[in-house]
Amino acid sequence: MALKEKLDAIRAASAARIPPERKAIMERATADLRASGILGRIVKVGQMMPAFAGLSHDGRAIASGDLLGRGPLVLSFFRGHW
Repeated sequence: MALKEKLDAIRAASAARIPPERKAIMERATADLRASGILGRIVKVGQMMPAFAGLSHDGRAIASGDLLGRGPLVLSFFRGHW
């Protein structure tokens, strides 16, 4: 199965399990973000991202340079309920 097909299946499964009232909130938040102009300030595909630092889930300091020193770095951003 191609990646696009897998992603489409994941989206369909998510859409089926998200209650309509929560889906409406998520769609409104997405529209608000787009209207804010944030898309003009994001890193584009293939563009070098700026260095960053933060804390891991267990409170350890993490720097992108340290991670890149160990090999390719893949970031995934998602919205969750926690």
